[in-house]
Amino acid sequence: MGEAKVLKVLVAEDDADTRAYVERGLRELGHVVTGAADGRDALFLATGESFDAIVLDRMLPVVDGMTVLKSLRAAGIATPVLMLTALARVEDRVEGLEAGADDYLVKPFAFTELTARLNALARRPVGVSAETTLRAGPVEMNLLKREVRRAGQRIDLQPREFALLEELMRNAGRIVTRTMLLERVWDFHFDPKTNIVETHVSRLRSKLNAGFGAGGGGDVIHTVRGAGYMIDG
Repeated sequence: MGEAKVLKVLVAEDDADTRAYVERGLRELGHVVTGAADGRDALFLATGESFDAIVLDRMLPVVDGMTVLKSLRAAGIATPVLMLTALARVEDRVEGLEAGADDYLVKPFAFTELTARLNALARRPVGVSAETTLRAGPVEMNLLKREVRRAGQRIDLQPREFALLEELMRNAGRIVTRTMLLERVWDFHFDPKTNIVETHVSRLRSKLNAGFGAGGGGDVIHTVRGAGYMIDG
């Protein structure tokens, strides 16, 4: 086991006691922590500097957590977000995940679980290889520039679509199941009973296929009925 990575974390929580508790615990583990008491400050900080992870309360004053999250994703900021909420319904968790959250923790929570989830989120984007370019058929992905091209034509993707395509391309020629995508792209370890995967695959497929219809090569993402999805190697 190597040493745990030192993380730069933004904690956006309006309850002063909870924020102090989380900040103190993270600092004791050696992490660098910045706090925000409302959504406006959180958005200002998150767009102004780079963080390894963001702990984001859903019910923030001034600007609520969902609006902060959607604003970050719309701006192309892909920093992993762990959303905190007092809302325990599956529907509420799904709403947060579909808005771009990477993981969800329901209050009251154990600090050890929060740190475990943060460490998992911080590990995920690093990748296990030194590859900077992935290729699958006519699709090329530059991991450093975060650019995707098909037959030389640039395709603009949202952060989640990019992560989804990256997972398929790292497994080119192999079936990637819905469960694998939920875990690897959303860090979601139970079935949310929603079509979140299917919806994102559909959007990704549409963007990849735009302008490549008849005679242009057609679909590069294949649905393997009852199994999952595959992109040609």
